[in-house]
Amino acid sequence: MNGERTGRERAGRARWTPPLRRRRKGPGWAGQEPTWRAARPALIADALKRAGARPSGNWFVVGASREVRTGGPPRGRTVGGVEVVLWRSDTGELRAGPGACPHLGAPLRSGAVVCGELVCRWHGLALDGAPFAGWEPFPVHDDGVLVWVRLDAVGGEDPLERPVVPVRPAPGRIVDAVHTAVGRCEPQDVVANRLDPWHGAWFHPYSFVDLQVVRAPEAASGGEVDDRFVVEVSFRVAGRLVVPVRAEFTAPEPRTVVMRITEGEGAGSVVETHATPLTPEGAAQPRTAVVEAVVAASDRRGFALAAAAAPVLRPLIRRASGRLWRDDLAYAERRWELRGTGRFPG
Repeated sequence: MNGERTGRERAGRARWTPPLRRRRKGPGWAGQEPTWRAARPALIADALKRAGARPSGNWFVVGASREVRTGGPPRGRTVGGVEVVLWRSDTGELRAGPGACPHLGAPLRSGAVVCGELVCRWHGLALDGAPFAGWEPFPVHDDGVLVWVRLDAVGGEDPLERPVVPVRPAPGRIVDAVHTAVGRCEPQDVVANRLDPWHGAWFHPYSFVDLQVVRAPEAASGGEVDDRFVVEVSFRVAGRLVVPVRAEFTAPEPRTVVMRITEGEGAGSVVETHATPLTPEGAAQPRTAVVEAVVAASDRRGFALAAAAAPVLRPLIRRASGRLWRDDLAYAERRWELRGTGRFPG
């Protein structure tokens, strides 16, 4: 009995280990180890190329699930130059289709949803989501956090019945938040940014410290590549208080990069970065939406309170994502500019 109790006590102490650590005094920003040698352009380019070769089934993320509300107004998006309108039926089913009214081309995003039907404000034409007068609905998918639309003419791949949704923590005691930003670049520039974890502590010192890439993608037997970046990093909270974790970065499809915490506080939590083109491929001034979903989980008892306070926490999470992406979009836009003028070193 004593042995069992001692084991339980040890497990209890491990479970209640404080998430915060006081960082020992280490080198400042300029004194940290340079990472440019490890961040080899060819390594990042190869990882980007392999990500681009994976199937997406022509699915594109268009926003957060909660942005398209039952009984709420329609939402308009543009994906690859295609105008898209989204709304929900009176039973909560997601609908989507071309954003121009089939009558005289009115913008359906400015319409109204009445009893689950999308009603055009120009002449009152009502659409229930079924084909009508040349207006054809788009396949849609709501994964509980994000909304996806399938555009076969834009993607140009063999279509898949469902999008490639990353594995997430089980629903229940989670906190999820979605932040969207738009930059002048192409999706590959956003994905390349995320497949370069070496820049974290240098470019975002307000958020990351003591970052080490302990494993980069490498060839395995048979020519296969284990396409994971494994990182040990501490998230800066305040002053010298940090949260150390181990995380891995993967790209399950061409426009998505997932960071998953594998060890440390919030193990299993994910940050999904989805890059959705707004302009047609090859546009002179491309624009890309970064839709980032944070799905946080923890086995700590106190996390149930955090989950209950999710409406209060979401703006704080979005604000943190927004600060990072102000920097990272500048990174992606610079990459696009250099590529467009033949000056990109990679």
